[in-house]
Amino acid sequence: MGRRRQSNYDDPPRFHKKGKVWYHVSGTLPRLWTKLASDRAEALRLWAQRESVPEDDSTKLFSVVARRYVREIFPSKSIQTRKDNDKELANLLKVFAHMPIDAIAPMHVREYMDIRGQAAKVRANREKALLSHIFNKAREWGYTALQNPCQGVKGFKETGRSRYITDEEFDQVKAHAHFTVIDAMDLALLTGQRPADVLKLKRTDIRDGALWIVQNKTGQRLGVEITGELAVVIAKINERPRRAISAYLIQDESGQPLTQFALRSRFDKARTLAKVDFQFRDIRAKAATDTGDLAHSQTLLGHKNRDMTEHYVRKRCGERVKPLR
Repeated sequence: MGRRRQSNYDDPPRFHKKGKVWYHVSGTLPRLWTKLASDRAEALRLWAQRESVPEDDSTKLFSVVARRYVREIFPSKSIQTRKDNDKELANLLKVFAHMPIDAIAPMHVREYMDIRGQAAKVRANREKALLSHIFNKAREWGYTALQNPCQGVKGFKETGRSRYITDEEFDQVKAHAHFTVIDAMDLALLTGQRPADVLKLKRTDIRDGALWIVQNKTGQRLGVEITGELAVVIAKINERPRRAISAYLIQDESGQPLTQFALRSRFDKARTLAKVDFQFRDIRAKAATDTGDLAHSQTLLGHKNRDMTEHYVRKRCGERVKPLR
């Protein structure tokens, strides 16, 4: 019998972390440690590929269903969705892991929402959505024939962000920002991409006169023409003297790529000095609004339908109407 875990109790079997990397550990002697990834969501996907022995699901616990969900459903999702679901599932397992799937009732979901909502209402909504999807899969897989306990349990009302960044505010933050933040802000504005997609941009993504982007959240692929201000920004980045150069466009003096944590901390510092309160993610909405063309905005942001873009833009600037007379 294997040793009891000292941490990460809800992790699937033969899935262990050593340092900053996750490994698949064989169940036979001698133990074979196979490196998976440093990103937990990606490591779980690779772990699922390696696991060929079906799990004993006779107990029909939520944790058993959740592990099958990770094995079979996670790989079909985008990288960003897997990361989000991984965090959400960790919270769900803290409460429901050892409950039989048939024992989870609407009252338990309501209690979970009420307690979780005290700290994070939006996250509570996302976690309920994941719980609902897992339960629906449990019904499909034959673990239960009961009605989904999330049905009829109301989530919390969400209000989307309506912050529009003026040109003056944008420039004020840039005036106090580290050059890596300036580069990230400029690329985010000119390409209309999310922070994570901006940070992963590489020099090799520049091909045939365009900057090619694959969005983490949707998997949407688009090429932004390198003309006008974008061409100037990329040239400035490439010409900046450094002690070392890496493959990434956003990098520090030593050639190290800028992490999301570093971007957040440096941006917050510049924002505080500038006495401006917008968030980095609001830059994407500014890009959509400033084009003045919904069709252009829809293509730039990678939205699947025009309605989504219209809602996105109108919420930020409002809708312009004519007076009565």
